[in-house]
Amino acid sequence: MNCKAAVAMLVLVCGLSQPASAGLFEEGSNAWDRGEHTVAIRIFRHLADQGDPKAQNKLGTMYQHGWGVPQNYLDAVSWFRQAADRGDADAQSNLGFMFLYGRGVARDYVSAHLWFDLAASGGNRSAVFARDLVAAKMTPAQVAEAQKRARAWEPK
Repeated sequence: MNCKAAVAMLVLVCGLSQPASAGLFEEGSNAWDRGEHTVAIRIFRHLADQGDPKAQNKLGTMYQHGWGVPQNYLDAVSWFRQAADRGDADAQSNLGFMFLYGRGVARDYVSAHLWFDLAASGGNRSAVFARDLVAAKMTPAQVAEAQKRARAWEPK
C-alpha cells in the first residue's frame, strides 16, 4: 500500500479529520480503477460526508448503476442532489437524467429541464443536448417554468 492509501485508511479507520482533498479523491478513483471497490467506496463516502460534491456525485453514479454497491435509485438521487445543490454540473446533469427517466423520483420534465439547464450553464456539454431534447417534450409553459426555477436557483 502506498503512502496516500495508508493515510486514507488511517483517516477512515481512525476517524481522523482531514479536509476533503483532491488527493484523497484521486486515491479513491485509483482504488476503483484497481478493482478495490470497498476501499474506493469508503474514501468517497468519507469525502461525501464532509460535503465534497465530486465524491457525492461519484457515489450517486455507483448507486445508480450498482457498481460496488447494490443498485439503488433513491440513494443515487440523494447523492446527486447533495452535489447538485452545491453547484456540481455533472451531478446536476445526472439528476436531470433521473427526473427525465423517473428513476428514484417521479418523472418530471420541468425538473429535468431545470437541472439540465443549470448543468449546461456550469459547462456540462451533454446537458445542453439533453435539455433541448426534454424541451421538445414540454409545453411552452413548462419550459418557461423550468427556466424561471433555474434563474431563481442558488447553490446551498
